[in-house]
Amino acid sequence: MSSPRFRNVRRFGPVQVASFLARGRNRHLAACTAPRCDFSAEYDSRSAAELAARTHRCKA
Repeated sequence: MSSPRFRNVRRFGPVQVASFLARGRNRHLAACTAPRCDFSAEYDSRSAAELAARTHRCKA
């Protein structure tokens, strides 16, 4: 299985939000890039991913 091609990547503080195609459906990913922060989540809508990115607080 090949890795997804991320598109429309935006940064909200330390969190990056990207869109990708999975099983024929658009999916959206929010992932924190801060060291020792393991936050990442997949969403059905872009707005949900961006909201998660804006409200994320790192534990690290």
